[in-house]
Amino acid sequence: MKIKLLFVAVLIILSCNDKKKESALEIYDFEGLKPFLNKKDDKVHVVNFWATWCGPCVKELPHFEELHSKYKGGDVEVLLVSLDFPHQFETKLKPFIKERNLDPKVIVLDDVDSNSWIPKISKDWSGSIPATIIYKNDKRSFYEKSFTYEELEKELNKFLN
Repeated sequence: MKIKLLFVAVLIILSCNDKKKESALEIYDFEGLKPFLNKKDDKVHVVNFWATWCGPCVKELPHFEELHSKYKGGDVEVLLVSLDFPHQFETKLKPFIKERNLDPKVIVLDDVDSNSWIPKISKDWSGSIPATIIYKNDKRSFYEKSFTYEELEKELNKFLN
């Protein structure tokens, strides 16, 4: 009987931890985001700026998912930076991430001073999304466009070779 109770208690604790992990959403202002944009670890970093309300962003997300799956555990890291509105984090963004079972790391940029941080990400960025940065150490390219999988992998290969 004691073993059964212990087993049930462990299951309850584990399910609570899963729910906490599932509901955790990392939210950063631009200062908090900067370390994700400047890693010096010899990996290729693919950082995509998107939002659930952006049709072209949602359409290309499977390409980033596929890229993440193909290179997972290797020398490529994919990061999805959501620009969703704060009042929609709980009602729209979290359900979206869960429904699509997004595997790449998803973080949120919540910083209203976009006129300040957009040119810091790229002087060429008008602020439109989708937008993507691919970088490895000090080599960096910025793209303000939607990608097909083939285009995305072609750009990634410029950093892998």
